[in-house]
Amino acid sequence: MKVLLIGEYSRLHNSLKKGLEVLGHEVTLVGTGDMFKKFPVDESIRAEWLSDKTFPLLFRKIWLRLFKKDPAQWEIGYRFKKLLPKLKDYDVVQLINSHSIGTYPESEIKLLKTLFSQNGKVFLMGCGDDYPVIKSYLDGSMRYHMLTPYLEPNSKMKADFALKYLTEPYKELFHFVYKNAKAVIPSDMDYVIPWRGWDKVAALIPNPIIISEEYTPIKIENRKIRILFGINTMNYEKKGYRFFDEALDIIEEKYPDLVEIKRTKNLPFSQYVKELEHCDILMDNVYAYDQGYNALEAMSRGKVVFGGAEKEFMEHFKLKERVAINALPDAKKIAEELEYLVLNPDKIESIGFNARKFIEKEHDYVEVAKAYFNTWNQFIE
Repeated sequence: MKVLLIGEYSRLHNSLKKGLEVLGHEVTLVGTGDMFKKFPVDESIRAEWLSDKTFPLLFRKIWLRLFKKDPAQWEIGYRFKKLLPKLKDYDVVQLINSHSIGTYPESEIKLLKTLFSQNGKVFLMGCGDDYPVIKSYLDGSMRYHMLTPYLEPNSKMKADFALKYLTEPYKELFHFVYKNAKAVIPSDMDYVIPWRGWDKVAALIPNPIIISEEYTPIKIENRKIRILFGINTMNYEKKGYRFFDEALDIIEEKYPDLVEIKRTKNLPFSQYVKELEHCDILMDNVYAYDQGYNALEAMSRGKVVFGGAEKEFMEHFKLKERVAINALPDAKKIAEELEYLVLNPDKIESIGFNARKFIEKEHDYVEVAKAYFNTWNQFIE
């Protein structure tokens, strides 16, 4: 099968590509690399001219301030248009979300019309921001979510990154993509829930993780417990990082001889993974029901993750033992969970072991690729 993957924000499409290639399929990944994360792609549409060169970058900043429109989106669209003659005769086209190219919505619709006309079946991922997801957040269908801090009284959080999907241009883009898609494939419970009620939604397929065979279970003996807090400053509010900061301050003050806390900011993914290797505990996300990509990468290495592990997640995967710590938006409760682990390091070892086994069972990238192939095949044959 010949597969075209458009967009990359988490490493999902990179890992899926690897799994599909193991199965003998031909895969092309198109994307921008997602800013500082620098995810690899086969065909780059990154706005290099308006990102790397001094005077064009200055022009971009001035234009954005004056007109509230980013000219880098134009450059992305221009680069994708130049690629279109090469992007033909694929059996499957999968979009990471409805705004997968990243240009202006009206331009994106025109580009997608051409793309869809010269390829096979279209599929849409349910793995991030999109019209149904943001609408569901504001309708109150979830107990908490990434816009919870935006909705709090006197909030100073900016949410344009999400609210844009409710504007008419982005709604039109979404409905165009949804109309042409054969199915929407959710990647975890954080997207299963807000996509409920949409008739094209397929069964959840877990995020694919490339699991290293080099695995040494955590052993805490005569050393400090290493806690990593990898901060993406753009996500500080929407991931509830302030609760982690407050909880870590409590633990650091109370147990300075037992813990070693490391905070990092905006690391490229390759460097972030190196930091993961050296920690025992990862502080990932407060406003989540399930695990995102960074959490899963840590769990595959046998680390204890503070993130999404809500009852909906536990029930879906029929779990009886904890594979991660459910981080609630409450610094005191997070600190209590951390304190329990610090005082009972054997629990860090056992939860980390459970996490590794869970990833091996549910997230192996080749098995996940098979699940995607089977889902696509239902609409191709």
